Amino acid sequence: MVIFETENNTDENEKMVGDNRRGYHNKKNLLADIPHTNNTVSDMLFADTRARGTHLFDNLFRSKERIFWAFQVFGWFGYLLVRVSNRMVTVGDVDAVPLYAAVAVFGFILTSYLRLFYRRLKERPFPVILLAILIGSAVCGAILSAFATTSIPFFMPGEESYKGLQRLGNAMFESTVIFAWSVIYFGHHYYKSFLEQKQQVLKATAMAHQAQLKMLRYQLNPHFLFNTLNAISTLVLEKSGKDANRMLTKLSSFLRYTLVNEPTQLVPLQQELHALNLYLDIEKVRFQERLVIEFDIQEKAKLALVPSLILQPLIENVIKYAIAPSIDGGMIMICAKVENKRLLIGLTDNGPGMDDVKNTHSKSGSGVGLANTKERLAQIYGEKHSLVLKNMEPTGLGVFIELPFDLENIAQ
Repeated sequence: MVIFETENNTDENEKMVGDNRRGYHNKKNLLADIPHTNNTVSDMLFADTRARGTHLFDNLFRSKERIFWAFQVFGWFGYLLVRVSNRMVTVGDVDAVPLYAAVAVFGFILTSYLRLFYRRLKERPFPVILLAILIGSAVCGAILSAFATTSIPFFMPGEESYKGLQRLGNAMFESTVIFAWSVIYFGHHYYKSFLEQKQQVLKATAMAHQAQLKMLRYQLNPHFLFNTLNAISTLVLEKSGKDANRMLTKLSSFLRYTLVNEPTQLVPLQQELHALNLYLDIEKVRFQERLVIEFDIQEKAKLALVPSLILQPLIENVIKYAIAPSIDGGMIMICAKVENKRLLIGLTDNGPGMDDVKNTHSKSGSGVGLANTKERLAQIYGEKHSLVLKNMEPTGLGVFIELPFDLENIAQ
């Protein structure tokens, strides 16, 4: 356990914050650059082959046009295989392969033109689309059947040619094939539209989420400024010009830090503690020896990512309701450790505690402080966090936060 000294030089604090940030990113880069030497040659070859296959697959299905033509080729090739397999099972020869191949090519061309007709119907009501599918399938099925029966003498010499309505004898089967093709075509269209709409909803939700986080973070600044400027005003009235000047200098350093960090950014806990040091330097001018801070921070916990300035409003609450009202001041204990891949943070004081620990709103009714912190954590972590208030024995209040232990920015 270490007694926290708040009389550090402001420039040194800012340098420590910057050095810590650079050191944290350098450490991540070093870890990322370490090669994995335990892979076997076969694993490497397999990984390379899989990467090439994935790249080819991505290129093939990158656009709607490529998807359509890929399914056209595979679909009509599958049609050819079905017709040949059926011929081999029922007749026992492959004499009709050239004919079926020609029909498959004609079907490929026919449905390519049918697509041009269908593209005009994508935004029409569903009954109109269904009627168009039925008519299109019947007409194209009849054309495909007529082409097949008319082409028999050309591809199968010796076979009798069909005449009249006999040429439509296979229209039912061909119409069923075209109907299935049409259903797949519109089904894919509706599926892609559903995914695009879902992506738009997620994007809009994310933007609203980010806006909400920024609102919650920026809400702290007026609240903090009001308390600090009020304290500076008191020092001026008491003719403590030196202390007022020191407080203004430290205030500028702290506000500079808040401008550098985005409201939605996650920072290492160690950096958050340095930022807290800047804030406590301001409060130390007010309370002098009446304010005592103790830290008990596990080394591993210092690397954990936490929301920027998540501890400051909690400490501000403690100072306002536990330290300031007491003639003798008070003590604040801040501890953090990692257990079972969870970051546990505790803030305790020796003040009077709270009458209702379930009410997280500040006593002033401003809604800033505990309620603000709780809302920010809910916005970022959802159900993966907890914030619990507990009256301590014999006196005091404890705020206990549990977060996922992460070294990567989950806000992304």
